[in-house]
Amino acid sequence: MRLTRTFGFIVFAFCLLFAVVKNRAADVRNGDWTISKSDEPGKVEFSLIEHHHGGNSNHESDWTTSSFPGVDFSKSGRQDVHFTVSRDAGKIDCEGFLNNGEGAGVFHFQPDPNYAGEMHKLGFDVDEEKQYGMAVQDVSLEFARQMKNEHLSDLDADKLIAFRIFRVDSAFIEELRGAGLKTSDSDKLVAFRIHGVTPQMVRALHQAGYSPDEDTLIAMRIHGATPEWMEELKKRGYDHVDLEQLIAFRIHGVSPEFIEKLQGLGYKHPDPDELVTMRIHNVTPEYISDLRSRGMQNLSIDQLVNMRIHGID
Repeated sequence: MRLTRTFGFIVFAFCLLFAVVKNRAADVRNGDWTISKSDEPGKVEFSLIEHHHGGNSNHESDWTTSSFPGVDFSKSGRQDVHFTVSRDAGKIDCEGFLNNGEGAGVFHFQPDPNYAGEMHKLGFDVDEEKQYGMAVQDVSLEFARQMKNEHLSDLDADKLIAFRIFRVDSAFIEELRGAGLKTSDSDKLVAFRIHGVTPQMVRALHQAGYSPDEDTLIAMRIHGATPEWMEELKKRGYDHVDLEQLIAFRIHGVSPEFIEKLQGLGYKHPDPDELVTMRIHNVTPEYISDLRSRGMQNLSIDQLVNMRIHGID
């Protein structure tokens, strides 16, 4: 009877051990890595290609060479390498080879068992998929605390990953606020980085007497209405033009050169709306000059636009 109980306990313990090993195996994510040269000094292009049931996912970005402990990138020829990237979210264990600083291999990701719980305490829900991404992008617990302390709207685990990808951090947020922009929208901060809205741009616009909101700043960058371009317009007499009109200038091709040519034809200071209308209807300096060569002098902008609308070439 005791033997049967002992055997039963051994079977139970074995099944328990098998379940633990199986769960551990399920936790480990696998894939391939590659390292290639980067255009940036002191960095390499590091790619992680994970294999899973839904296909492959690829994380690729420039990493500093110091991110790979024990790897000597100055070594010529072929070398076998084994390095571990340790992050709060888990460890990415890599092995393979390098040949003159470039190479490939396989990786295994082991998530930290306490990470998801600690992130949950901070108000961020992290599943297995997110935890892997947070390890790759180095979303540390300290970074999550810092972002939580910035009192941003719509902040979640996905936004934290996006912040790391696009380099949104406390320094960037505080610089924007210091430049006079009361920003707290997580999505807009990412858009700022994607489109190149900088604290310097915000400060220059404020100093010029503008108070742009976040959407206007993004639109200005998308269409290339930069402070430098605005300065060129100012030299042609267009200072303190409404920002929406400046964006319309860029969309329709009202350039400092276009204004300068019109001024050379005697149109000293057309209204901003007139300039946009001229570009929409293709009233060009060349068109005006052609009409003049045929004896049509001193036409107003309204007359020129009407002639274009009615097909008078």
